[in-house]
Amino acid sequence: MKNFKFSLSLSLMALAISAGMNAQDTNTDNHTIAITIPEVALVDIEPAATKNITLGFTAPTEAGLPIIPNASNTTLWLNYSSIKSVADPTRNVSVKLNAVIPGIDIHVTAAAATGAGGGTLGTPSAQLTLSAVDQTIVSGIGSAYTGNGANNGHNLTYALAAGSGPGGVAVYADLQASATTVATVTYTISDN
Repeated sequence: MKNFKFSLSLSLMALAISAGMNAQDTNTDNHTIAITIPEVALVDIEPAATKNITLGFTAPTEAGLPIIPNASNTTLWLNYSSIKSVADPTRNVSVKLNAVIPGIDIHVTAAAATGAGGGTLGTPSAQLTLSAVDQTIVSGIGSAYTGNGANNGHNLTYALAAGSGPGGVAVYADLQASATTVATVTYTISDN
């Protein structure tokens, strides 16, 4: 019986030593985390439900006077989300008009970003006269978001000028009476 106890004790001790030699635990350990950050380039005009606006002119009541543009419109906001790529550290938002209306300049101005956004928000340009050619309205956008909806991002001001207004290119002689002419303004966010 003593031999059996001694042999069993020896076997248990050998098993404990063997387990101790194979143990991999130490006072530190680690593992990896794979992180994916998508490249993002999104732009929209808010409020989406009422983003189609109407601008116009008032006819003079006195002979010899020009038509007068109605008040400018400041109801629209430019929102964007951007996660830049390594190759292109900043982005721009450009704007263009699909159809130039003879005799009329359509001006747009983007204000500095306000609201609930964060990151490297872009810098607006000076007032632009819309044309069929893309023009940069906001530049230097990094990884950023403006916040969503009205009162977030860049407030847009649209104004009309009838021929040869300050900084304009339209000619008053090209004006033609029209009940309603529709032009589409397109904003695009892209890498520099």
